[in-house]
Amino acid sequence: VKKAIVGKDEVVARALMVVLSRGHILLEDVPGVGKTTLALAFSRAMGIEYRRVQFTPDVVPSDILGFSIYDKETGNLVYKPGAVMCNLLLADEINRTSSKTQSALLEVMEERQVSIDGVTHALPDPFLVIATQNPVGAAGTQLLPQAQLDRFMARLKMGYPDFNSQVRILRDRKGENPLNQVSQAVDAAAVRRMQGEVDSLNVADSIYEYITHLAQATREHAVVQLGVSPRGALAVLKMAQARAYVSGRDYVLPEDAAAVFGDVCAHRLVLSPKAKLAGKTAEDVIREVLASVRMPLAGARG
Repeated sequence: VKKAIVGKDEVVARALMVVLSRGHILLEDVPGVGKTTLALAFSRAMGIEYRRVQFTPDVVPSDILGFSIYDKETGNLVYKPGAVMCNLLLADEINRTSSKTQSALLEVMEERQVSIDGVTHALPDPFLVIATQNPVGAAGTQLLPQAQLDRFMARLKMGYPDFNSQVRILRDRKGENPLNQVSQAVDAAAVRRMQGEVDSLNVADSIYEYITHLAQATREHAVVQLGVSPRGALAVLKMAQARAYVSGRDYVLPEDAAAVFGDVCAHRLVLSPKAKLAGKTAEDVIREVLASVRMPLAGARG
């Protein structure tokens, strides 16, 4: 993946953690910094089926989920799959479509299934949504509802490349698209196996308690209206396990939970009006929470 994404090793690593945690990724940043390229690179490296949908205002739920049509020969309704029937769905610029189309992904992302006309259709395994969005202040965008934001395991930001990385990007793209250099490293079966290994990592009770204290601290914070949900706390645990896994450990440390807490929880917080008056952001709250909650000494060791 790093053959196509230059100078963003930490972003690539965190995206991999979400994949190994069976989560979904929200890439939020300005246009042109490589959000779509990251999704394409992961689909090629994992050797999985990939589909891309440009979320414009005229996209409707049936484009995403599929629909049923009447078969005259059998007299039955036949399901015609939508774009979601794949391993990796790139929802490009998801905040430029209607809220009705956005909400079509709620069941898909949580249950990994599609219900059409009372019939449930399971999605392929693994299944991952990578959604991109421009900052909320950009023209023509529509804020994602909180229920949908909560279904994204992590919100990642690409950011601009540093000077040397920008020079390398210019040099590499002069001749060909670096995506052509990305080769398949695993397949769907290997991804499922690694996800199972992440699930089996050792977690001490002190880690569960630490994550719970962090979540509760967001709920009790003076400028937070809506803190981290139980789903969010579970996402912190899953991401912490994945971080331990990619670090070569079979046990989780408190530092794993602290390191992923911001990516997992910042987009889940709803701040009060006085937070805006005070100039506080969700990232500020995350830093204050991490500083206020005592970190346990160690985790479980295998």
